[in-house]
Amino acid sequence: MTPAPYRPLADRLRPASLDDVVGQSHLLGEGKPLRRLLEGRSLHSMILWGPPGTGKTTMARLVAGSAGAAYESLSAVQSGVKDIREVVERARATRAADGRSTVLFLDEVHRFNKSQQDTFLPYVEDGTLIFVGATTENPSFEVNSALLSRARVYVLKGLTGADLERLVDRALSDPRGLLEAGLSIDSRARALLAAAADGDARRLLNLVEIAADLALADDVTTISEAMAVDLATGSVRRFDKGGDQFYDQISALHKAVRGSDADAALYWFCRMLDGGCDPLYVGRRVLRMASEDIGNADPRGLTLALDAIATYERLGSPEGELALAQAVVYLAVAPKSNAVYTAYKAARADAEALGTLPVPMAIRNAPTALLKDLGHGSGYRYDHDEGGHAEGQRYFPDEMEPRTYYNPAPRGLEIKIREAVLRRRGGGT
Repeated sequence: MTPAPYRPLADRLRPASLDDVVGQSHLLGEGKPLRRLLEGRSLHSMILWGPPGTGKTTMARLVAGSAGAAYESLSAVQSGVKDIREVVERARATRAADGRSTVLFLDEVHRFNKSQQDTFLPYVEDGTLIFVGATTENPSFEVNSALLSRARVYVLKGLTGADLERLVDRALSDPRGLLEAGLSIDSRARALLAAAADGDARRLLNLVEIAADLALADDVTTISEAMAVDLATGSVRRFDKGGDQFYDQISALHKAVRGSDADAALYWFCRMLDGGCDPLYVGRRVLRMASEDIGNADPRGLTLALDAIATYERLGSPEGELALAQAVVYLAVAPKSNAVYTAYKAARADAEALGTLPVPMAIRNAPTALLKDLGHGSGYRYDHDEGGHAEGQRYFPDEMEPRTYYNPAPRGLEIKIREAVLRRRGGGT
């Protein structure tokens, strides 16, 4: 007798009903939007956006099953326009035969380019397909706006530790899972595996399946803490170097520094390193923070950030990461000013908007006799000869009203800079 083909534990335990789903209570709890949709047996196109292992494929199947619709599944990694057309033909045949709609689940929809995504539009419009796309990336950036306007976005969340621990117990007690193995699990091992899964149900069930194999190989009936430690060691946190989690975490680091929370800044710095981010990328962002958010309130911040990068380049990882951590903490506790940043943006906007205004004759370069004869430099007063400031001398173009871009903050070194700037402005433009 041929043995049944192997199916991973995560596939065997895939929920067959709403009550089987672990997590996503904000969508599937009583009275919540997706539960109302499924219980009402009504369908609409949707985008399921969330981290890996949060149930996007499961929800697509539940959507199809709730309304008795046909179900088709494609992966954007492996499929093309030809595959879509074949699905459309089958959907039309199903509709003609028994009036049923077809749910097309497209996994990793962000992998399709805009023109490939356009292929769906006519069939979504005429009801041939109910489109369900799954993505780990922000659909605002990765999904065609025309398709996005025809689909509702549901945001899935990573599973909590409690959700994952419940899933461990289900895996060991469910007949579809590991019930026949007769295994139990130490409470500390359960917590360790849940933490190592980092919100991902698929990763958790893979870890449980490996742990069960180890226990059976050792002829023991309990998954121990030591086994869980071995499996969890080296577990990499969820982190996509090109995706939303990447940008969300660097945003959190930047905002913690700006908000002067050194502890939170250090935490997000370590989260990024733990996820595999290039420390030099973080260093470049720290340089940006030094200019944008600290600025002239403490110019040493920029120097320290540069020194931290140089230290990392010399020492490498992990020793050089301490210098970057030092820079992160220093910038977080330093006085803050975005005065130069806002002044730069305002000046840049004027430079782009006002065109090529000529340099005033008095402050033009005059290296030759011809240029002097043409008036270059005529009327220029040398500031050092007038106590450091030639009062009334213009430096803006003659056709442009003088502007006030730079307004130093009353913090750090900019307190003194502010006094000097105000004295200067009080004497002219």
